[in-house]
Formats: sequence, C-alpha cells, structure tokens
Amino acid sequence: MKLDHVAVAAETLQAGVDWVESVLGVPVGPGGQHARMGTWNRLLSLGPDEYLEVVAIDPEAPPPGRARWFGLDDFSGPPRLVAWIVASDDLVAEALPGAGEVLDMERGAYRWQMAVPGDGRLGFDGLQPAQISWKGPHPAPALEDRGCRLTRLDLRHPRAGDLAEMLSPMADPRLVVGAGAPAMQVEIRTPSGLRVLG
Repeated sequence: MKLDHVAVAAETLQAGVDWVESVLGVPVGPGGQHARMGTWNRLLSLGPDEYLEVVAIDPEAPPPGRARWFGLDDFSGPPRLVAWIVASDDLVAEALPGAGEVLDMERGAYRWQMAVPGDGRLGFDGLQPAQISWKGPHPAPALEDRGCRLTRLDLRHPRAGDLAEMLSPMADPRLVVGAGAPAMQVEIRTPSGLRVLG
C-alpha cells in the first residue's frame, strides 16, 4: 500500500475549492464527475504520483442507489479533510478489514477499482484509509504542478495502537499515528510555506 491521494469534502464543490485555495494559496485544477457515486471533484497536484481531491455531491446527478463514499450523504458544516486513500496493485487480495465492496469506477478516461463500505463510512471513525487500484493512467501526471507536496499525515485515535498495526504494511515516514480524540490533518509544503489542512 502506498499513499495515493487525500480527500477534502464540502457541501458544495465550489466551497471546497475556495477553502483549499484560501489555505494553500494555489489554484485547484480541473476534475470531473463520478456517475456511479453521484459526486464530482477537482484535483490539485501533490507531485508526480499524488494529489489532493476536493469532492462533493453533484447536485445534477441522480442518486446513486447506495451510500456515497467518504460519508458524503451525511456531510455538513465547513469543508474539511475527510479521507486518505492508498493504492494497491490487487485490491481484492490486499483489502483491509472492513474496506467494503470493491467497485469498478470511471471518470472520463480514468478507470479504477475502489473499496467502498456499505454505509459509506470508513473504519476508525473515518481514519482507516480508503483503498484504490488504478486500471490505467493515474491522474496526477496530467495535473499542473503548483509546487505543493504532502510532508506529513497525522492521525489521532483512541485506539491508536490498533490503527498503527493495521497500517504497518505502509512504510511511509510521513505517516504519524498517535493517541487522542479522532482527528486527521495533513501538512503540505507550498510555494508560500507550510500549510495545514484538517
């Protein structure tokens, strides 16, 4: 498993984009629609193989007939970081406990598989990573590089030991797991300095 992207949710896509741009000081790039989930997104490069996703319910899309990913059906309040996503070569073989149903997804020219829990909610109060397996091009290389890089992913949970054990296959020094009330934040280096999204 390796870090693929992080997701910021918002009540509207524009609200999420405005928030990310105000915090990081760089423009968010284009995205598209996820017909199977009834959502849409915009993306920001975090390097050649990582990115930040702003995602929201698409008001023009029909209901998907199942729970949307990242708990979006019940999302309310200001934009915030809601998920981190790891990539696996074989999602079925490498699925974490409770990862959910493996769904075939597409957006424009992109194809991937994603594990989505039946209720749309990830384990460990949303701190368990979602899992993805790309079946073609990765979107990051097509994004304009704005000079942003993820330098730290901080997870806090009362069951920090259990969460850390689950994540032990990841050898990423940027990942920090500690005890505390459930919380997640990322530190991103930007052209204007370090910024934090939580």
